Amino acid sequence: MRNLKLFRTLEFRDIQGPGKPQCFSLRTEQGTVLIGSEHGLIEVDPVSREVKNEVSLVAEGFLPEDGSGRIVGVQDLLDQESVCVATASGDVILCSLSTQQLECVGSVASGISVMSWSPDQELVLLATGQQTLIMMTKDFEPIMEQQIHQDDFGESKFITIGWGRKETQFHGSEGRQAAFQMEMLESALPWDDHRPQVTWRGDGQFFAVSVVCPETGARKVRVWNREFALQSTSEPVAGLGPALAWKPSGSLIASTQDKPNQQDIVFFEKNGLLHGHFTLPFLKDEVKVNDLLWNADSSVLAVWLEDLQREEGSIPKTYVQLWTVGNYHWYLKQSLSFSTCGKSKIVSLIWDPVTPYRLHVLCQGWHYLCYDWHWTTDRSSGDNSSDLSNVAVIDGKNLIRSALLQNPHIRTCFKEFEDRVLVTVFRQTVVPPPMCSYQLLFPHPVNQVTFSAHPQKSNDLAVLDASNQVSVYKCGDCPRADPTVKLGAVGGSGFKVSLRTPHLEKRYKIQFENNEDQDVNPLKLGLLTWIEEDVFLAVSHSESSPRSVIHHLTVAPSEMDEEQGQLNVSSSTTVDGVIISLCCNSKTKSVALQLTDGQIFKYLWESPSLAVKPWKNSGGFPVRFPYPCTQIELAMIGEEEYVLGLTDRCRFFIDDIEVASNATSFAVYDEFLLLTTHSHTCQCFCLRNASFETLQANMSSSHVSSGEVLRKVERGSRIVTVVPQDTKLILQMPRGNLEVVHHRALVLAQIRKWLDRLMFKEAFECMRKLRINLNLIYDHNPKVFLENVETFIKQIESVNHINLFFTELKEEDVTKTMYPSPVSSSVHLSRDDGKKLDLVCDAMRAAMENINPNKYCLSILTSHVKKTTPELEIVLQKVHELQGNASSDPDAVSAEEALKYLLLLVDVNELYDHSLGTYDFDLVLMVAEKSQKDPKEYLPFLNTLKKMETNYQRFTIDKYLKRYEKAIGHLSKCGPEYFPECLNLIKDKNLYKEALKLYSPNSQQYQDISIAYGEHLMQDHMYEPAGLMFARCGAHEKALSAFLTCGNWKQALCVAAQLNFTEDQLAGLGRTLAGKLVEQRKHIDAAMVLEQYAQDYEEAVLLLLEGAAWEEALRLVYKYNRLDIIETNIKPSILEAQKNYMAFLDSQTATFSRHKKRLLVVRELKEQAQQAGLDDEVPHGQESDLFSETSSVVSGSEMSGKYSHSNSRISARSSKNRRKAERKKHSLKEGSPLEDLALLEALSEVVQNTENRKDEVYHILKVLFLFEFDEQGRELQKAFEDTLQLIERSLPEIWTLTYQQNSATPVLGPNSTANSIMASYQQQKTSVPVLDAELFIPPKINKRTQWKLSLLD
Repeated sequence: MRNLKLFRTLEFRDIQGPGKPQCFSLRTEQGTVLIGSEHGLIEVDPVSREVKNEVSLVAEGFLPEDGSGRIVGVQDLLDQESVCVATASGDVILCSLSTQQLECVGSVASGISVMSWSPDQELVLLATGQQTLIMMTKDFEPIMEQQIHQDDFGESKFITIGWGRKETQFHGSEGRQAAFQMEMLESALPWDDHRPQVTWRGDGQFFAVSVVCPETGARKVRVWNREFALQSTSEPVAGLGPALAWKPSGSLIASTQDKPNQQDIVFFEKNGLLHGHFTLPFLKDEVKVNDLLWNADSSVLAVWLEDLQREEGSIPKTYVQLWTVGNYHWYLKQSLSFSTCGKSKIVSLIWDPVTPYRLHVLCQGWHYLCYDWHWTTDRSSGDNSSDLSNVAVIDGKNLIRSALLQNPHIRTCFKEFEDRVLVTVFRQTVVPPPMCSYQLLFPHPVNQVTFSAHPQKSNDLAVLDASNQVSVYKCGDCPRADPTVKLGAVGGSGFKVSLRTPHLEKRYKIQFENNEDQDVNPLKLGLLTWIEEDVFLAVSHSESSPRSVIHHLTVAPSEMDEEQGQLNVSSSTTVDGVIISLCCNSKTKSVALQLTDGQIFKYLWESPSLAVKPWKNSGGFPVRFPYPCTQIELAMIGEEEYVLGLTDRCRFFIDDIEVASNATSFAVYDEFLLLTTHSHTCQCFCLRNASFETLQANMSSSHVSSGEVLRKVERGSRIVTVVPQDTKLILQMPRGNLEVVHHRALVLAQIRKWLDRLMFKEAFECMRKLRINLNLIYDHNPKVFLENVETFIKQIESVNHINLFFTELKEEDVTKTMYPSPVSSSVHLSRDDGKKLDLVCDAMRAAMENINPNKYCLSILTSHVKKTTPELEIVLQKVHELQGNASSDPDAVSAEEALKYLLLLVDVNELYDHSLGTYDFDLVLMVAEKSQKDPKEYLPFLNTLKKMETNYQRFTIDKYLKRYEKAIGHLSKCGPEYFPECLNLIKDKNLYKEALKLYSPNSQQYQDISIAYGEHLMQDHMYEPAGLMFARCGAHEKALSAFLTCGNWKQALCVAAQLNFTEDQLAGLGRTLAGKLVEQRKHIDAAMVLEQYAQDYEEAVLLLLEGAAWEEALRLVYKYNRLDIIETNIKPSILEAQKNYMAFLDSQTATFSRHKKRLLVVRELKEQAQQAGLDDEVPHGQESDLFSETSSVVSGSEMSGKYSHSNSRISARSSKNRRKAERKKHSLKEGSPLEDLALLEALSEVVQNTENRKDEVYHILKVLFLFEFDEQGRELQKAFEDTLQLIERSLPEIWTLTYQQNSATPVLGPNSTANSIMASYQQQKTSVPVLDAELFIPPKINKRTQWKLSLLD
């Protein structure tokens, strides 16, 4: 649904050339035009408007001096840096424009009628006067010559096996004899020049030749391949014209056909069969087709037509029509009308081979024209609900051709309504093209459509046609039917059309000072823009200089009854440069202009001076697109206005910064920017409260987050329009059909607007249709929703819809998870005072009970069920009440309906259990009858329950429902005879704590439960709590056993005292406790027990010496006056301990030094391997044997893969094997994968062991000094100090800051270089697992700990 809009016009008038122009060609690299005349060649530069070179062919004798010569072909040869010229007399000339040298490379005596080069310029084909074809190489070496007329069909001749023969077909009213009639072929058209026509396929593999057959006199098309072998001959086509053009994409060959009542453009396949056609908007024998031309990308077919002389005195015209196809329908997009007399008669026209939509036209009066078009979607630009989202498509076909032909009297009445504009109203209907909502009929071909930029009148449109008339259509009430407006696909008999169609207000004629300009250049005005009610802007380009003029077109005062008005040029503004696009922001009224070099200017059209100034960005610098953009728009990003541009190469710019390189289309709608990309996605970015930097970062990132921003679309989709104040986004596929999508960002934005306006019904319907989670209705603004619950219920009204809302409710806040708001908001209600489900259910239930409890009965039940803890008992009670109280309200529901609905929400077995838990058997029977349960299952059970005592009955029910806590509560009330059953249930279900609350502490039941609880704790190896429980209930023997097991000697001795143990029993108990304490390395506690309860102080001293409690041992020695023990036990133990400490320090120092040295070597090797890894990966496989010393630095990916697999296999085994795997993982073996980690772990262990010895060393140093072992004391103190100093010096070297940072996640950012990113990547590959990260934290050494004895210094 796009139109061809004029991009720019380039004119070069009155070229100083000899004779009359005959043909022309392009030099694309130089940007010049070669024009051939009867005197020679001239090269002109249309931009600078000067003649570059002039080569005379008369002087060299290639053309006669009398001017009768003719050039039949001109071709620029890029490889040879020369121009090839073919003359009708038969000469083929190479001309070097730089040296002006001419060389005749060949000559054909019979003359040349056509010279055609292949697209790759490797072959040249000549059609001679003797009806032959000569193929030569680019060096003009003949390959082959063949007759242009062939009797053979070609290599692709069809093979028939009898099916479908003409004799077997049904021939209708003609009868069987029609099968044997000879087909009569018409001769060539009267105006046919009988010259051959040659066209090449885009890849140069085939070419087609159209010639007049000498036998039949009719034209035929033959297809030849590159090797000059005939492939096929076209089927006989009556009235086939001479024009021929092969579509560059290779699918079809276009030609013309005169039919009895019309003239068609027909298409042949490569095999010569017809394949489709379309009809030209002219009557038979009204025009002739001079040529057909496909543009470079096969999207536009140019048809060059010329009026046939019909009446004397009439001025014939020449037409250039541009046709495009979409959805199998051909659209006439542009029609240029030239005069056939004087300077404006067309001599030749060609498409630019590089720029697809650039058309070059050469007129007879040495007048050169160049038109640039681009695709645009003409759509209304309103942003409120009154805008109908109109899209206009230009289609110049004649709709009433059949009526014209059948009734000549109608022709005069409807002759003016030939061309049309198709308008589709997407707000009300989505009609696939070529159908539309309505059609606007015009007497002249339409060149441009523009919609009003006024926000309140965006549905009004103006149409500029080929006669420079502007037709203004406005929406509103029209007293009479408008004959120029015709309903399209939405019209018809049998139903009423609610579509609002516009009416023609008036047609306005634009007058020019020089009418000759209109004849020479039919597209003088372009870029028509309707900016105000009676003000238009239009742009024209200067013929003599690269300048543009902006015209203010205002409506001239006239009487209302006049059929035609007039637009006056009230003022004009000249701009230095060629304006190629113009856009207007309907909100800010800003007008932006773009020049060919990408400069953006701001046109101050409202100021009296009508100034044009550069458009400046937020930094105050002029904006200039790096490349010209075919589509520009103005948009507000945050608080600033920016220019958005899209090039034909899919590069998208905001101001002069490229933010995307794969955009295929874009549209600005309200606060959103929508983009379609080559990756088949549609991205939607919010512009409100967004900064340009944030938008640029989001669009430039390689990964765009999904959710609201991104949506997958069909391949090749382009944006047509966005329906304002709606959720519809219209996309068009490459083949032409439409697709309506509801982009998540647009949907959520519209829903938020509806919710802010308390339009709950619209929001609910949209969310239900588009599957948006209904939690958003509450989560968007909880406070407002709770305040307007009644409004919500009254708008929704439907009980089913309210129930649907209840069923989707959940605790999750969807504004933080599923649908995060693009704009931060602080309107959310604090939910500390309650849960969301409970708040909503309670609020809505209260509102429904207030409005109409009978009507909303089912919804009220749903509100109970959907609470965090479903209130099924209350629901069942309400249903039970309905059964007894029948309401006369017509909206009320019966108990049976309510119960049936309830069974849809809750599982029937769960509902049955809850009804049973109410102990109401009537309710149980009511639920059971509606369920699928067999009465034989539940009736005996219910009858049994009814016969029981009340408490035991409820116990049985609770036990059946597995509500054991309630069950023992009811059973405890049944009497002491049921206590054994209660105790068994307590033991079975571990309900000791709950059971203890049911009995008094002095009761026998309480004691029995306590003992059972203690035994349960003993089984769970919780000995100390078990002992306390036994001691509390008076079971002292069991308490003593529990305390002995857990080693609590103080509680054990207390319990022994309560059991009245004798001294011997206490002594034995003390020795037993001492043994257990020694096993736990509690030597001081063991010595205290032996001394105080076993009266064995000697054994106590030995235990103290074993535990290095020197001072405590001395206290006991002096307490019991056993000084002999000092010499026999204490001093030898002290000296032995000193030797052990010295050996320990020597071992720790040697181990620390060895591990430190190895760690430095491993790290150095790893750094070398990482540096080498920047250029090449570390070798694996067979070469790994070469890395005996560096095998500890294999790549992290191999290492991590190996151990992740190993750990996943071992995880299913025992914990013993798991610990074994962890030890194996950190192996100190040289060359192991994680040797550096194992070394760090070992070094950390050495440091911790040494740090933990400070207190022990301090205590032994004191006793060494006390017993005058000064030498041993100094030796130990010196060794310990040296070890500590070694460790302190080595800590920064082992646990370096750089190594700690490298172990963390690599930091990548805008300041990173390629080398730093690669190094970070390598580091990440060899990084350690997260569980080993603690190894990189250096162990702490407490320097404040006092260990040194100053007396030994």
